[in-house]
Amino acid sequence: MFERFAKDAREAVVLAQQEARELGHDEIGPEHVLLGLLRVGAGPAAEALRAHDVDLDDLRARLRSPAEDAALDPEALAAIGIDLDRVREAADAAFGPDALRRGLVRRRRGHIPFTKPAKKALELSLRHALRLKHNHIGTGHILLGVLHDSGNSACHLLWQAGIDLGELRADVTRRITAEAA
Repeated sequence: MFERFAKDAREAVVLAQQEARELGHDEIGPEHVLLGLLRVGAGPAAEALRAHDVDLDDLRARLRSPAEDAALDPEALAAIGIDLDRVREAADAAFGPDALRRGLVRRRRGHIPFTKPAKKALELSLRHALRLKHNHIGTGHILLGVLHDSGNSACHLLWQAGIDLGELRADVTRRITAEAA
């Protein structure tokens, strides 16, 4: 199936793996695929997501692990005289943006497997491409695959961010068909 993926669609999948790794997650879910689509930055998926005010940093913050939050409990640190915001600022100044968080997440090497919902979203991207009579799978098709099952983690994340999934589906479909015309 991946042989039908356009270059930017393949890049989105690679970036999804990178997002899962950077967040310290053991599997690639639809939410990571969504982040990968945003990171590609161009094409119908990224354009539609930006048009609906979907923000990469906001989605990442919503995905932060509870273990990470527990490790950096601001109230507990304040009780012993440590200002977490100042520590973050100093770490960012010395080691680059988000250095403290990056230092806390586990770095998994090698292959990270896809969850069943992520695999299903990628399979559905092929179905959407065929339905639209396209001979390739682009980022827009992947986004439609991700949005197909409104019960998956990516859709839940978008819903939490206040995104109307029906409007987003319609918008990306318009963009894909306009691009193919």
